[in-house]
Amino acid sequence: MSLDPALLFLSLITSGIGFVLLVYGKKQERWPQLVAGLAFLVYPYFTPSVVSLLMIGAALAAGLWLAIRQGW
Repeated sequence: MSLDPALLFLSLITSGIGFVLLVYGKKQERWPQLVAGLAFLVYPYFTPSVVSLLMIGAALAAGLWLAIRQGW
């Protein structure tokens, strides 16, 4: 477990985004937001560095954007 302040702060932000997406997806019954919210909540626990946290977050955000753009 790392106690790097930047990693902890970014994990808090991404988990907050995940919570908001999860609640929105559940209320609106939108699967892409629900799944992306769950992924944003969980993945910070498994990332060892700030760079990997940012890269995975960007990939998840791009995946959500593409899913919405495709009409999901």
